[in-house]
Amino acid sequence: MSGPELITLGCRLNIAESEAMRTAAAQADDLIIVNSCAVTAEAVKQARKAIRQAAKRRPDARIVVTGCAAHTDAAGFAAMPEVARVIGNAEKSRPDLLSFAPAGAADIHVSDIMAVRETAPHMAHAFSGPFSKQSRAFVEVQNGCDHRCTFCVIPYGRGNSRSVPAGAVIDRIRALVDEGHQEVVLTGVDLTSYGPDLPGSPTLGQLVERILIHVPGLARLRLSSLDSVEIDDRLFALLTQEQRVMPHLHLSLQAGDDMILKRMKRRHSRADAVAIVARLKAARPDIAIGADLIAGFPTEDEAMAANSAALIDDCDIVFGHVFPYSPRAGTPAARMPQLDRATIRRRAAALRARAEARRAAWLATLVGTRQAVLAERGGTGHAPNFAAVRFEGDAPAPGMIADIFITGLDDMGLIGRIA
Repeated sequence: MSGPELITLGCRLNIAESEAMRTAAAQADDLIIVNSCAVTAEAVKQARKAIRQAAKRRPDARIVVTGCAAHTDAAGFAAMPEVARVIGNAEKSRPDLLSFAPAGAADIHVSDIMAVRETAPHMAHAFSGPFSKQSRAFVEVQNGCDHRCTFCVIPYGRGNSRSVPAGAVIDRIRALVDEGHQEVVLTGVDLTSYGPDLPGSPTLGQLVERILIHVPGLARLRLSSLDSVEIDDRLFALLTQEQRVMPHLHLSLQAGDDMILKRMKRRHSRADAVAIVARLKAARPDIAIGADLIAGFPTEDEAMAANSAALIDDCDIVFGHVFPYSPRAGTPAARMPQLDRATIRRRAAALRARAEARRAAWLATLVGTRQAVLAERGGTGHAPNFAAVRFEGDAPAPGMIADIFITGLDDMGLIGRIA
């Protein structure tokens, strides 16, 4: 093995940061780094399970735990006998903490994330060097969040919003393109809040514009999760008119009922969500919509749950990411009247079923079309709208964008062959 083993849970930002940590600790063959997520209680359980499984699989390795779950419960993870070191999200930029871990009781290196005012410059360097053969590169441009949704613990693990200067982002993307990458994904905790902390207060739209101008060799640009209320006119125009920006958006919607949105302390209404999707699809009909949805939020009754379920159709959500609500200690929602777990599970299952039906119907409309598919490892790839495609016959080389004729559909997704 060359370098540490990385176990990455959670968001695309974690994916980008894991690759940066892999490079920073390239000589540490005896380490396993677990990059955890804290978005739900289940995510924290998965992190603990991954640690225990890793220790059984490689009993001689030392385990370093980082990420949001580790940052928000450092003592809890340090108490696990399998763990050698716990480091916070701000400490991911320190190679000295990643390159080794002590024997004996776990040590903890977790600083006050709210005191952090800048992004770690090295985190923009995802997928560089020997790990640059990924088909899709993730580049961190923003971290942290200034909003305080009542259900969310992530700001306490990530800190306040801060942005990477455009020049550093452009340099990183230009280097990735020079290494052969054709697609880059901009990542962040609250991506649409990019810029106010930088000189001149640039916006996300301005950043995208500069990337497209200054990196003409970049074939495809994607954006990770967006807050729909922060899509301004400049960003809207780029999303709908610029062909190098992929027609796939993942929106942080969370619910489809106005009272629940208010209790979540979201900044949009149901009508706002429906309206922005209608505008997007009117301007670019092939755009595919994904969304986060929370099932069983405190006080949610059957009518409220039905409003959220109906949002899947009203917003044409073909990539539904459903979270069963789980109380997170210290958040306002944890003090609200809770629903029983059976009701939450039932509503989550209903949301998933409805989202899957919408996805299947959408995929069926793509059979018989031609798609420019970015080939990945394992004989698969993704179309511009992020529909997964499995190749039949000869597969394009990973990293190549190929013209694919979509021949069919099964439970795993689309099937296609080189046109």
